[in-house]
Amino acid sequence: MKPKIIEEKALCMSEVKDFLSKIKKRDEELNFRANKTDEYISSVNVISLKKAKELKDKIISLEIPRLKEHHILKIIDTLPNTVDELKVVLQGYTVTVNSDNQKRIVGVISEFLN
Repeated sequence: MKPKIIEEKALCMSEVKDFLSKIKKRDEELNFRANKTDEYISSVNVISLKKAKELKDKIISLEIPRLKEHHILKIIDTLPNTVDELKVVLQGYTVTVNSDNQKRIVGVISEFLN
């Protein structure tokens, strides 16, 4: 029987880490792909799930036009400290964010991390 996809949803690495820990508790062992994902997430600096949700809410509250949830999740995963770093993160997408809004995003991130 072929598995049926019920829903596709973008997740930040903090959410993936949380899901993997729940699966580990439930199944006691991860499959090959989940294990590789877990190894990668363990090697990267990931903020806690609580902090990730707070940061996501703060960025959403900025109400920046054209900035979608998957863009916000990528920002949370990379935590750019400067406008230039934010530009690099957003270069992979066909989204334009003006310089004032970029400064606001970086401001929220720096506020959040201090």
